[in-house]
Amino acid sequence: MIKPKRLIRGGCVAAVSLSWGGPGAVPHRYAAGKRQFEEEFRVAVTETEHALRDLDWLARNPRARADDLMAAFADPRVDGIISTIGGDDSIRLLPYLDTNVIRSNPKVFMGYSDTTVTHCVCRAAGLVSFYGPSFMAGFGENGGMFPYMVDSVRRTLFDCEPIGALAPNDSGWTVEHTDWADPSTQPVARKLNPCTGWVFHQREGVVEGALFGGCVEVLDWLRGTPVFPAADSLHGSILFLETSEEAASPELLARFIRSLAAMGCLQPLAGILLGRPGGQIDPAQFPAYADTLCRTVREEYGMRDLPIVSNIDCGHTDPMMVLPLGVRLRIDSNRRKLSIPESAVV
Repeated sequence: MIKPKRLIRGGCVAAVSLSWGGPGAVPHRYAAGKRQFEEEFRVAVTETEHALRDLDWLARNPRARADDLMAAFADPRVDGIISTIGGDDSIRLLPYLDTNVIRSNPKVFMGYSDTTVTHCVCRAAGLVSFYGPSFMAGFGENGGMFPYMVDSVRRTLFDCEPIGALAPNDSGWTVEHTDWADPSTQPVARKLNPCTGWVFHQREGVVEGALFGGCVEVLDWLRGTPVFPAADSLHGSILFLETSEEAASPELLARFIRSLAAMGCLQPLAGILLGRPGGQIDPAQFPAYADTLCRTVREEYGMRDLPIVSNIDCGHTDPMMVLPLGVRLRIDSNRRKLSIPESAVV
C-alpha cells in the first residue's frame, strides 16, 4: 500500500462533498468545521468545484461529485482531501472514479460513514486512506473540537513517526443530537456519557495485520462491486466495523458477518475491531453487539481464536480517533492494548 505525504502547516486540504450536500443545506455548520480545522492545524481549506452546491443538485449529479474527487487528487496544489459529511449514495460515483488517478497522485484522504465507499476505492488503487472525522461531523463539533480527536489527527496525518500505542478515550463520549439548522446550538457543547474503555474478547496473545473496514451498512452495499476486496487479499487483515446513526441492530451485524463468511472473507482475518454502536441506543445494550459478534464468529464458524475488541472510539460516536486503513495494527490481548507499529504517512 502506498502511504501519502504527511499534511503540513501552511498546506492545503480540499473539502469534497461525495454524498449528502450538507454544506449547501447547513452552510454555517460547514463554516464552523472549516474554521475550527484551519485554526487548530494551520492548514488552508479550499472547496472543490461543486462541494457547496445545494443538496438536490448534488443528488442529481453523481458524475460531478466524482469529477470533484478526481480533480482534487490530480491537483498538485492539494495536499489532502477530507469529506464534508457522509450520506447514503456515494456508491453512485463508482462508474466515474479512476483508480489510476488516485494511485498516481497519492495524498491524504479522510472521512467516515458513507465515505467507506471511497475508502474501498482507495484500497483498490493501493493507497492508504484514513477513517476519521469530516468537516461537518468531527471538525464542526459543537463548542469546539474534542482534544482526543485533535491528538489523533495530528499523530496520524501530520507525523511521520510510528503512531505507536493507541489509547481509549477516557473523557466521555456522545451521540447527543443537536439541530444543525439552528445556529444557536453551535457554541453549546454536547452532553457526555462516561467511557468504559475497550473490551477484549476471545483469545489471548498478539496478532498484527493491515486494517480494512468501515461502516457495516455501507460495506454491505458494496458486496459484489469491483472495489470490495477479494477474500485472498484479506489474509491476515484486521477488520474494523462500526454501525451508523440509524442504530443498526446486533442482528444486522450478525447477518453481515455471515455474508462475509459465505464469501470466504471472514476466515482469513487475524482479528476484528468493533466501534461503539452509533445512533440513539441505550449504552446498556452495547454489550449485545459484541456478544452477538463473538457468538456468530465462535459458534457458527468455529473461530474461537479470533481476537475481537469492542467499544472502539471510531465511527458514529464522538470523539473519534483516526484509523489508517491499509496500515498494520497490533492487537495485544495479553496486555489489553492496541498499537500501530508504523507511520501512516511519509
